[in-house]
Amino acid sequence: MRLLVTGGAGFIGSAVVRKAVDEGHDVLNVDKLTYAASLTNVAPVSHLPGYRFVQADICDPSAMADAIAQHAPDVILNLAAESHVDRSIDAPDQFIQTNLVGTYTLLEAARKWWVSQGHPDTFRFHHVSTDEVFGTLGATGHFTEDTPYDPRSPYSASKAGSDHLVRAWYETYGLPVLLTNCSNNYGPYHFPEKLIPVIILRALAGEPVPIYGDGSNIRDWLYVEDHAEALLTVAAKGSVGRSYAIGGNNEATNLELAQQICALLDRARPGPQPYANLITFVRDRPGHDARYAIDPSRIRKELGWRPSVTLEQGLSRTVGWFLDNESWWRPLLSRGGVGKRLGSV
Repeated sequence: MRLLVTGGAGFIGSAVVRKAVDEGHDVLNVDKLTYAASLTNVAPVSHLPGYRFVQADICDPSAMADAIAQHAPDVILNLAAESHVDRSIDAPDQFIQTNLVGTYTLLEAARKWWVSQGHPDTFRFHHVSTDEVFGTLGATGHFTEDTPYDPRSPYSASKAGSDHLVRAWYETYGLPVLLTNCSNNYGPYHFPEKLIPVIILRALAGEPVPIYGDGSNIRDWLYVEDHAEALLTVAAKGSVGRSYAIGGNNEATNLELAQQICALLDRARPGPQPYANLITFVRDRPGHDARYAIDPSRIRKELGWRPSVTLEQGLSRTVGWFLDNESWWRPLLSRGGVGKRLGSV
């Protein structure tokens, strides 16, 4: 496949780029290179002939039109997004601009190119979204593709809006779209402001490990390389106009997660005290959803994908990767807002 991946220097996008290039696909990586992106994330494949990079903003119509025309992709994988909930609470404007206006701009560029090429049957516009658009769950139940939308944060509202735009371009214009909603990702190259890297890096520094509220919020954790495989599977085999929920079947409370990571660090790099002693409960963020969990039955039954990495395996790999790659994460700690309390209103 010829893939155009937006946001390909970010956390999930770079995992898709690395896997796609390794599998022999031709990939054009389009990224604005905002604070959370780094070309180091794709360094393992950047020297290979199937990889090219263009620095551009998905909100720029001419840049998107040029990139699509030059690469003539079979699939556009839209992973460009502002994604940190805490930042969306403090400054929602950039989330509206990138996630809504950017998705609209990319959809229009893709539609115009698709029309100019005679509506090729092989073309797909694959929009990558989040389970946070569905709101929050109680103690039981799971999100499915049919769960009503109920976003609770500026981030999830902006992603919900982008999902609706994608569906509208399918229904109104016939643009052949695919849509996926994933659970929380983790793994190598995870930007240091997100929960799992925060736990690892604060613990290693001997600093308080902050956990919102009482730590009872539950997430379904998906190893990022499993997610990349799922996205490429949907891009290759998904049914046009269909959405697919992608989850890891790995639920844990934030407190349990922190305790597991601290136990792994105790074994890998023992400190002067158990790392779990550094866990500190802090004031919860506004509108903090209680629980996310995905039922991935559709993608398993229709496309044959299922997660392969358990939470225990994935956390062990992730902790090991951060211990071995200080040269990657150390420079990122100086980027704006990293290490500060955000989203406290």
